[in-house]
Amino acid sequence: MNTIKRFFGKYRQAWVLCYVFIYFPWFFWLEKHITIGTRFTNIHIAFDDFIPFCEYFIVPYLFWFFFVAGSVAFFLFWRPKKEFYRMTAFLFIGMTVCLAICTLFPNGQTMRPPVNPEKNIFSKLIVMLYKTDTSTNVFPSIHVFASLGVNLAWWNSDISRNHRWIRPLSTLITVSICLSTVFLKQHSVLDGLGAIVLAIVLYFFIYQHEMLKESSKAAKTRSRRLLYGYRHKM
Repeated sequence: MNTIKRFFGKYRQAWVLCYVFIYFPWFFWLEKHITIGTRFTNIHIAFDDFIPFCEYFIVPYLFWFFFVAGSVAFFLFWRPKKEFYRMTAFLFIGMTVCLAICTLFPNGQTMRPPVNPEKNIFSKLIVMLYKTDTSTNVFPSIHVFASLGVNLAWWNSDISRNHRWIRPLSTLITVSICLSTVFLKQHSVLDGLGAIVLAIVLYFFIYQHEMLKESSKAAKTRSRRLLYGYRHKM
């Protein structure tokens, strides 16, 4: 108990992580109640049929968990509170919107091909993934949305300005994860597009809007200083 108190005393911003007690029960409820055996809208466009299945994309798909969790932990322990709050606000608001859409608009996809687990380790991992993760509740893609959210957090962090390799590396990981969702037949292209639109909207309200406010404050401060200097000269 004392360890927990010390932790939250040092990292008070960690309270927002209690969101997991909302997200996971909601997510698993959806997974249980909206399945292949229930009625849902099939998400599919013609372009999906031109994308081949490729088992090797299971690597970036699973790396998503380390990318998101590791980035959130890094921003919690080693970045300013403002950056951590922006990242988690973006992620948690967007993930809530995704779950709400799946609740009000039950959806899924039926593109998963038969996979031989004996072919290689990648195929075996995909079979395990298919067993644990249903092909429903796919629009918008949380995999794509969260990857974009983490990438935007890195791009808008001061650390990326001092270490130029961060932005291209983060972008490369994000792109590979987004591609993995369609090459593994986990998502339709439409799921990814929905996630991108949601990310753009939230970026304006959480990042761009705040930057405009900060620029406005800085401009007012400069104006006051110039006015003060002008009066002082007179």
